[in-house]
Amino acid sequence: MLAKFRLRMWNWLLILVASLISEANQPQLPPDALVIQEGVASFYGRRFHLRKTSNGEIFHMDSLTAAHKTLPFNTLVKVTREDTGDFVWVRINDRLPKTSRRIIDLSRAAGTQLGMLDDGITRVRIEVATIEEIDRLIEYFGDDPPAAMRLRPVNLAISPPSKEIDTSLPDF
Repeated sequence: MLAKFRLRMWNWLLILVASLISEANQPQLPPDALVIQEGVASFYGRRFHLRKTSNGEIFHMDSLTAAHKTLPFNTLVKVTREDTGDFVWVRINDRLPKTSRRIIDLSRAAGTQLGMLDDGITRVRIEVATIEEIDRLIEYFGDDPPAAMRLRPVNLAISPPSKEIDTSLPDF
């Protein structure tokens, strides 16, 4: 009986401590609504330097640009390296082959900013800057968005139900 009482008191103490921890001490997570894709990134450079990209402009390995399978040209995306948290903003100006296992191919300059020149490839998260950009992508893809991309209207975002915690003390 005493052990059961101690266990209950321990649980209440943990709940009290958890409720006193300020939200400022909690890690800041990126807003899920702005994350559109996660996967493997690589970089390209010298071999394609000064060649035409898919949108017709000349590729410069020192520019902050990238190739993607389906995103519209001139879309600005934030590419974050998952293991270090380093990120870079790039503009989509080229296409990856439809059969590629990578989700994005970065310019050499973008790869340098992510610290991936020695690794060659790394896991990344792709985000857009605003909710309006998500809406623009939803409109662009229409009823047939790419299966590998997470696009949903933010007003339809998934919100977990809140659960009330019973703080009343039990009768002994």
